[in-house]
Amino acid sequence: MITVLVVEDHAVVRHGLRFLLEQEDDLTVIAEAANGSAALAAARAHRPDVILLDLFIPPPDGLTILPVLRTEHPSTAIVVLTSSGDDEHVITAIRSGALSYLHKTAAADEITSAVRAAAAGRGILTPATAALLQHRRTAPTPRLDLLSPREREILAELSRGRSNREISRVLSISEDTVKTHISRILSKLGAADRTQAAIIGLQHKLVPLDTALDRSSPRPGQ
Repeated sequence: MITVLVVEDHAVVRHGLRFLLEQEDDLTVIAEAANGSAALAAARAHRPDVILLDLFIPPPDGLTILPVLRTEHPSTAIVVLTSSGDDEHVITAIRSGALSYLHKTAAADEITSAVRAAAAGRGILTPATAALLQHRRTAPTPRLDLLSPREREILAELSRGRSNREISRVLSISEDTVKTHISRILSKLGAADRTQAAIIGLQHKLVPLDTALDRSSPRPGQ
């Protein structure tokens, strides 16, 4: 029996996914979670074979907890099922360890097939996602050695989920200076936004994972 943790904040969708999965003889939903903190707790408590993960859940969001889940539970497979088809979300999720990336419009058999494949260690990607990954295959790996000591400090604070105002206060610098440094950090790391930069910081262990999880995810424009 393949055990599944469903992480989805909308109750109707979450219950629908449970119903869908439990129509299959070899699948069972072992737990549900409506936000990132609950998802981490459920994963630790139940050790599911597969996590069906929405990216847009109350903080910490799916992109933030995905690398944490992969680090804490390397034998648990993750299937992203979300409403976003944004290229950067796809790339970030796959690079963070998701085996499959499906849109919520996916057919029932696509979802169940992806869960079974993930449990067997295989990923299922749509043709568009596969083409995107092929196109990005040669993209450079983010290099933290390109950052100045101050930029590394600010990236660490981003990874803790701090706003520009909070970073300004913690590091005793102006908000304008924080914004300038963040712009340079994004450019040097090739990150699309502060959330992606924060994930890179977590992946490089700039801060303890539990430190980042106590706070909400980084907020664009702050």
